Amino acid sequence: MIDIPKVLMIIGGILLVLGFFLQFIGKLPGDIVFKKGNTTVFFPIVTCIVVSIILSVVFSFFGRFK
Repeated sequence: MIDIPKVLMIIGGILLVLGFFLQFIGKLPGDIVFKKGNTTVFFPIVTCIVVSIILSVVFSFFGRFK
């Protein structure tokens, strides 16, 4: 059976590390920023790819216990 407390602790740890990383690193290399006058447009391309990979790993981990 699935040990729910362990799974929740693993997910919490992953989110903690990801939040810490994004808090101090901020924009990753490859994120696009356009600044013109008082307007700033930010496209977090690389950040979206990293989050997508992490979520894919987490969901595939849950899929194995089905």
